[in-house]
Order: sequence, then C-alpha cells, then structure tokens
Amino acid sequence: MPNLPISLLPLVSSGQPESLMVIVNYDIDPSGVTNSIYFSSLTEQFSGATGTSGSSGSSGTDGSSGSSGTSGSDGSSGTSGSSGSSGTDGTSGSSGTSGSSGSSGTNGSSGSSGTSGSSGSSGTDGSSGSSGTSGSSGSSGTDGSSGSSGTSGSSGTSGFSGDLYRTTSSTLLTIQTGITGTFVIGTNLGYSVAQDVIIAYDLSNHMIGMVVSYNPVNGDMVVNVQTITGSGSYSSWLVNLAGAAGGDGSSGTSGSSGSSGSSGSSGTSGSSGSSGTDGSSGSSGSSGSSGSSGTSGSSGSSGTSGSSGSSGTDGSSGSSGSSGSSGSSGSSGSSGTSGSSGTSGTSPVLPLPVVFGLFAQTGNSTTVSGTTTESTLIDGGVGTLSVPASGFTVGDSFRADMAGVLNVGNNQTIRIRVKTGSVILLDSGAQAITNITEDIWGLSINFTVRQVGPAGVASIVSLGAFHYTKTTNGTVEGFSFNTVNNTTFDTTVSNTLDITVEWGSTSASNSIYSDIFVLNKIY
Repeated sequence: MPNLPISLLPLVSSGQPESLMVIVNYDIDPSGVTNSIYFSSLTEQFSGATGTSGSSGSSGTDGSSGSSGTSGSDGSSGTSGSSGSSGTDGTSGSSGTSGSSGSSGTNGSSGSSGTSGSSGSSGTDGSSGSSGTSGSSGSSGTDGSSGSSGTSGSSGTSGFSGDLYRTTSSTLLTIQTGITGTFVIGTNLGYSVAQDVIIAYDLSNHMIGMVVSYNPVNGDMVVNVQTITGSGSYSSWLVNLAGAAGGDGSSGTSGSSGSSGSSGSSGTSGSSGSSGTDGSSGSSGSSGSSGSSGTSGSSGSSGTSGSSGSSGTDGSSGSSGSSGSSGSSGSSGSSGTSGSSGTSGTSPVLPLPVVFGLFAQTGNSTTVSGTTTESTLIDGGVGTLSVPASGFTVGDSFRADMAGVLNVGNNQTIRIRVKTGSVILLDSGAQAITNITEDIWGLSINFTVRQVGPAGVASIVSLGAFHYTKTTNGTVEGFSFNTVNNTTFDTTVSNTLDITVEWGSTSASNSIYSDIFVLNKIY
C-alpha cells in the first residue's frame, strides 16, 4: 500500500458492528518531525450472527493480515476453535465468521496470508413455541332505552246516523180512535206528518194511527188513531213506525287520516364491554447448535472464503389459541307508550238487509164505481208483482204503499182485500164509510214470511192500514187490519200480488182509483 497522509485515510462504514485494526509505519525526518505515516495493514470485521472462532493462523512475517470476509446471513454461532500457534512478529488474523464468506480483501505488502479455514455448518433452528390462547371477549354493554312513541293522529269524523223511530212515552193515554192529543216521546227522531205509527202498551193493547204533528225539539207528538186493539188507559208506551223499519243507511265517508306523530328521541348507546386479556406468548424455540469454525490460514495472500453452513430448518409454528367467548348482549330499552286511539265512527250491523224495489205503477188504475164486483186497484207499471216457486225464504219482508182519490155516498161500506191468486192474505171486511168527495186516500201494507213450504206449513203475517183525509174539516179517518195465514199460503208455487176493492152497493156516488203504487222488498 502506498504511503498516505493521515488526512487521506479512507473512512470505513457498515450497518454491522465494526472492529478496525490499523497497522502503520511512520517516518521521522532527522529533525524529529513526523514526515509521513502510511498503512501497513488494515483489517475490518463485520459481525453477522456470531460464528465460532476459527483457529488462529500463523503470523506472516511483517505482513498485515488480510481482511476477513463479511459474515454469512443467519448463521448461528459456532463453537470456538483451538488457538493457532503464534507467528513471528505478525499480528493475528481475524477470526472467520460462519455463514457465507464475503469477498476477500486485498493483500497487504507483507507476506502472503494463509488460506482461511472452511466455515462450520449452521445449526438447525429450534422449533417455535406454541401460541398462547386468546383472551375471552368482554361482555357487550346494555342497550339504551327506546324513545317515546309519537302521539296518534286524530280520527276522522263519524258518518251520519240514519233516522231513528223507536222510542217510549210515559204520557197517560186511553186506547181509543181519533186524535190522541199531545203526548211526549223522544226528541230528534225521524217522524214526519202522515207516517203510520203504532203506540203499544203490550201485544193485546195498542193503537195504530197517522202522525198529525211531531216536534223533534221537545218530543211533542199528536196522532190520529185509526185502529185499536184492547182497551184501558196506560202511561208506559212503546212507540215506533207501524211498518217495518228500512235497512241501515250506507256508512258515512271515512275521515281523513291524522298527521303522523313526531318520532321519539333515540335512546343512549350502551357502554362498551371491557377487552379480554391477551393470551400468553408461546415459548421461543431453542437455538440451533453452532457449526465448528475452520482453521485460520497463515498470513500472506488471502485464502478463499469457506463455504457457508446450511441454514437450520425453521421450527413449526405454535397452534393458535382458542378465541374467547362473546359477551352477552345488553337488554333492550322499554318502548314508549302509544298515543290513545281516536273514537271510531259507528258502523252498520251485519248482515245488512237486502232492500230493493220490485214494482212501480206508472199510470192511474181503472176507476171502480157503481158496482159490487170485486175489482183490482193496480194498473200496469215497471218491475214485477210475482215471486217464483220456492223463491221465498224465512224472514223475507215487503212493504206496499198505494194512494189515490175517493168518493163515497151516504152510509156506504168498502172492503179491501190483499191476495196472491185466490189466496187471501188480508181482508178488512166491510167498513162503514160515508159522505166523501174527492178525498185523498192511502193504503200501507207490510208482509213478513214466517215459514216456507207447502200450504199448511208456510206462514205469512200481513198488516194493512187504510186512511183518508176529509177535505171538509181536515180530519183523518180510516181503519187497520192484520192476518196470519198459515193454512192456504204456499211458497212452493208462484205467487202474484193483487189488491182489490169491493163496494157494498151499486151507488154511482161510490168511486175509487189509485194513482200511485210501489212495492219494495225491505228485508
């Protein structure tokens, strides 16, 4: 190596721990001042995983030792070799590391280095320790309570109720025909003038008449009684329409939906569960045994590097620890209370009755006058007056309303019959009637089928009320009649309705015709 000033010495750097030995020669001029310093020998050693020390080579005469090769990766430490014999005046060569050797350093000016000993083989790696079991998971926090529910929307308005008629009265009345005088019933009912009404104490004591007036505010009513059953005076009455009540009206339209209630506030979140403890670490695997170091060569030229020892086999991984069990879920918060529901509208009671028109007269009937022959009061129209064989069912109910113009001479009689073919359903018998001129008359009839089947089994009850208003003084007169036919009425054959009149004499003063007639099925 040429002589160098100290300022020009090379810097040696490495990521490995370093050891450096510098052998220098120096010259001093005669004046005693150092003239120059030069390297005689430069060595460096970088440790890998520490190998076993090789045996020391003999020192070369005055020559600096060659630099050792770099350590092989991952070799475990070898066992120490035996010491070589000391060379004369030479410095000891650095020990060779196990593992693969680095490139040899350049030779110093001194004698040639001995060859490096071969590196010892690396020891096998110890097996890895088994992993510790995982800690158990912490339990989940409890859920927050639920927010309170919003208030319910208001309900829609109820539909309109149908007219009501059934009521009571505690006014003292005597069972007799004619004007009753004012008596008090319920208020805000559906009565109107000329409606037929029944005032009943019981089945054997009642009156049937026509409404003359009714005040819905205070319940005052006046009735013109035309038919009576029984006798006596009573102060506990049941009042209702004489005919069967019609079916319930259609339901009112539904009210609009109420606005939605505001949402309740959210509950607070539950606190988090504590973390489980970590599992213990597995024990480390034992280190492999170190390979033996090669013997160091004599100093001089650098020997070839020893072959690296084979790497030890990796230890098997430890088995994973079992996972900790999950914490139980927190209990749910209680729900808020619901808003109160709005009141419901009234609904009709099922089953609804089947109500529809059967027949409507479209012209005046033939005038019956000056004859004692039984004659019909019905003229042509639309619809039908017939029910086919086996067309009735128990409970079928019908209402017929007829009206027209009446003239009667002095001290006459009139007879009204309601029939199906030759079978009589209603017969008023001969009723006295006198001195009527162009008066308006009306006839209301109700029927209900009680049993179906052949004659002797089938049964039908019929109720009729005939009345007229006298133009001379405005009074209402008339008569009522009812019959239960359970002997000749037969539902297994076709039945066609007819209403007839029969005068008691052939007086030309007697005349009657109808100008309106309607038949309805009401149940």
